[in-house]
Amino acid sequence: MFEMVELITSSTLHIRNNVRADGRTLNQLRPLTCSRNLLNRAHGSARWSQGDTTVLAAVFGPKAGTKKGENPEKASIEVIWKPKTGQIGRREKEYEMILRQTLQSICLLTVHPNTTTSIIVQVIGDDGALLSCAINASCVALVDAGIPLKHLAVSICCGLTVGGHVILDPTVLEEQKLKAVLHLVFPNPPLSIHHKTQSLLKDEPIEHGIITSVMRGVMSVPDYEHCLDRGRIACTKISEFVRRNLQSSAREGLAKAT
Repeated sequence: MFEMVELITSSTLHIRNNVRADGRTLNQLRPLTCSRNLLNRAHGSARWSQGDTTVLAAVFGPKAGTKKGENPEKASIEVIWKPKTGQIGRREKEYEMILRQTLQSICLLTVHPNTTTSIIVQVIGDDGALLSCAINASCVALVDAGIPLKHLAVSICCGLTVGGHVILDPTVLEEQKLKAVLHLVFPNPPLSIHHKTQSLLKDEPIEHGIITSVMRGVMSVPDYEHCLDRGRIACTKISEFVRRNLQSSAREGLAKAT
């Protein structure tokens, strides 16, 4: 018997019997943790961790007024990205834009017209899949702030190795050796968390496809479709984790109120 090992050069990701260097399988995510309502001065906040990648998101608003050029008949979303160290660069500016567009697509912008909601994203630790981690943190922070949403969104990072393997939730070391890295954002069905907006949700179509897709590198159409399939399955698990977290927080809130 021959053992199939993807080990071509030192810059190639090591995968032996479908097990990665850190012991995870190709589909296995790192441990997820999420906590809410951490910052007293913010209207909402959430800390999201996937392994050693950790992001703290804080929501301020809605505040009266929009920036110049924004539609005053709708609410405006502002994203400010703060790296762990150093100044904001080109990658961080790109992340701000992607995150803003993603969050705008899930917010009910007509509920609070002519207002601005600011989301500040502070990177605490970066060990891969940073953008997806930031999207997940920001979505939970919006819920914590009571911002009206069409639905939640959940994100997953997929990677394509030189040998054609698709891996989920890559670390920084894995990302450096991948042929392509793909961040996917999928819609999550509405949660019964904002009773005031449930009637509005009936008039808002729920997206069944993909919200955001951002790729670095190159992959074929079949590989991309493979990532979509694997990403959807993984995001189902992440959605379940978010639901449990929100429901647990809601029960704790009710217990304190009584």
